[in-house]
Amino acid sequence: TLAEDSNVDILFWVGCTGALEERSRKVTQATAKLLKQAGVKFGILGAEESCCGEPARRLGNEYIFQTQAEKNIELLKKYNVKKIVTICPHGYNTIKNEYPQFGVEFEVIHHTEFIAGLLKQGKLGPVNGSGGLVTYHDSCYLGRYNDMYEPPREVLHNIAGIKLVEMERNRRNGFCCGGGGGRMWIEETGTRICNMRVEEALKTKAQTIATACPFCLQMLEEGVKANEAEAQIKVMDVAELIEAASRTS
Repeated sequence: TLAEDSNVDILFWVGCTGALEERSRKVTQATAKLLKQAGVKFGILGAEESCCGEPARRLGNEYIFQTQAEKNIELLKKYNVKKIVTICPHGYNTIKNEYPQFGVEFEVIHHTEFIAGLLKQGKLGPVNGSGGLVTYHDSCYLGRYNDMYEPPREVLHNIAGIKLVEMERNRRNGFCCGGGGGRMWIEETGTRICNMRVEEALKTKAQTIATACPFCLQMLEEGVKANEAEAQIKVMDVAELIEAASRTS
C-alpha cells in the first residue's frame, strides 16, 4: 500500500466493485498480474481507499458525493498522487472529469488504455489465446462519456486466435448494460436491459462477451443467466482475457 511505500509510478485505484465484489476481484487480480509482468511500479491505497462517490451523485445525493470527493482528494494529495490507473469507468470518469470541480486534476488512465500502451511499448507481448469469437460490449462511461472505443479492442487484437465480432449496436451507438446511473441497485419495471444486451451478443455467435467495466460485467452475467445461456457464452474483462492468454503462451 502507499502507506507502506509511496514511491510508485502509478496508483492502482481498485474501486468499490473491484475490491468488494467477488467476481470483480478476479479482474483486479488479473490487472495487478499484468502490471507486475510489465514491470510497472504501482501501489494501492488498501483500506484507505473509499468510494469515489459516483453512485451517490447519480442517485441525487450531492452531499455524500462532495464529502467523498473531498475526502479522497485529501488522501491523494497526502501521497502526492499524480497518475491513477483504474478498472472502473465510473471511477475513471468521476476522478478525471468531476474532481476538477474541486480544483484538482489527476492523470487518470483506464486499465485497458494502460494495457494497450504496455503492448505498444513491448512491455507486454502479443499472446496466444484459445481462439474463438469474442464480442466487445462498450461501457457507457468509457465510450460515450470519454470517447474511448479503440484501446479495449486493441488489447483484444493482441490476443492471437481471437476473432472480434461486433454486435449490431456498438461504439457510439452501443447499448447500455442497465447498470449505470444508479440502476445497478434498482429493479427494472419492464424488460431487463441486461437481458436484451445479452440477446444481442448471442446473435453474433460469440463464445465470450468482453467487458471493460465491473458494473457491465455483473449486469451481463445476470443477463446470461436470465437467458439460460451459460453453456453458450461467458463474460470476461479484457484484462482477464489477455492475462489468461499470457499464462498459456
